[in-house]
Amino acid sequence: MKRLCLLLCMLLCLAPLGAQTNKRIKDLQNRQGQLRKQIEETQTLLNSTKKDVGSQLNTLNTLTGQIDERRRYIDTLTSDMAQIDAEMNLVEAQLSRLQTDLLAQKDDYVASLRYLQRHGSIQQKLMFIFSAGSLVQTLRRLRYVREYATYQKTQGLAMQQQQQDISAKRKELEEVRASKTDLLQQREAERRVLETQQREQRALVNELQKTQKGLQDEIRKKQAEANKLNAEIDKLVAAEIEKARKQAEEEARREAEAKKQAEAAKRTEAKTVAKANAKPATTKTATSAKSTTAPAPASSASTDKALSANFEQNRGRLPAPITTSYIVVSRFGQYNVQGMKNVTLDNKGIDLQGKPGAQARAVFNGKVAAIFQLNGLFNVLVRHGQYISVYCNLSSTSVKQGDDVNTRQELGTVFTDTSNDNRTVLHFQLRKERDKLNPERWLKL
Repeated sequence: MKRLCLLLCMLLCLAPLGAQTNKRIKDLQNRQGQLRKQIEETQTLLNSTKKDVGSQLNTLNTLTGQIDERRRYIDTLTSDMAQIDAEMNLVEAQLSRLQTDLLAQKDDYVASLRYLQRHGSIQQKLMFIFSAGSLVQTLRRLRYVREYATYQKTQGLAMQQQQQDISAKRKELEEVRASKTDLLQQREAERRVLETQQREQRALVNELQKTQKGLQDEIRKKQAEANKLNAEIDKLVAAEIEKARKQAEEEARREAEAKKQAEAAKRTEAKTVAKANAKPATTKTATSAKSTTAPAPASSASTDKALSANFEQNRGRLPAPITTSYIVVSRFGQYNVQGMKNVTLDNKGIDLQGKPGAQARAVFNGKVAAIFQLNGLFNVLVRHGQYISVYCNLSSTSVKQGDDVNTRQELGTVFTDTSNDNRTVLHFQLRKERDKLNPERWLKL
């Protein structure tokens, strides 16, 4: 009986584990599907005529971004396979325990059947019951006979349930193994595509190496444009910081003035009350002095502080600043061009290549601090307390300076270069006052 209770408890415990395993596998499959969809969509961004050095360099950046995406997908598949292996080991262990317990249960059941064969006739049962020495013992023997019959029936039902559970576990194990096989096939297919892309990358690098001078001229041209853009951003950020400093000083001055007025009003009120108490006969009513100080307005400094704290709490979870599928074609900081010697890029933000019609969108709640044009294109600065996000290379804007914006609100259309294979690239920067931050550490890309 004790073994049966333990068995039933184990069955109840193992049942939810099967559901959890299936849910984890479905979650992994959903994540793989999302990554796969993103890779398929960004694959279309690789089309290029490669007609000049500038176009070749852009193609190299796009191809490098696509290779990075595919490597990340392969890493995800490898990680998912490790989780599948863990699930498979868990299911195999559960199946082994169920089979061991079923064998033990069968042995007990066979033993009980043999006992019944020897003592199971009605006459033997009646003799066992009525041969008792007292009425109490007779009743106990009667209850024992009934409970033993119930135990046998329950034992048989438990064995049937256990056999069903074993069948379910075997099916679950087959599903897990099929999932692993599918992952292996996907990973091998992605590796073959990756090898093809890496060959294309090497061929493109060889082409660029033949035109080293033209490439360096193109890099210098791009860097000069970037420097001009960054200088304008730096100037506007400095102006925004100065504006915030003056606002904070003005608010501090107003708060100090309001405090002085409040203290003066309290002193006046105290004098009025004292005079009223000193002349009760001549003064019928004593009107207390009321403070004429207006309530202090909400401090923008405290609002900025709260907004900055909320922004910091969402580090690593901010949405991508572009609406369509995208590839990161240029990363933050200084780095060498893939496969090239002495060819270095310096990016103060990141470049996201999307599809024509892509919109720039706010990564967090804030206020439009500035909008400026450079080379005929628009650039938008959004302030989030101490933090400022910058959206560059827009053909048009849908907000104006001073507007409050919400997370994911569209700010404008990213410029599409129809003369360069409809290349659509958003340049995005993130600042904490004058400090330039790596957006990839803040965005959920």
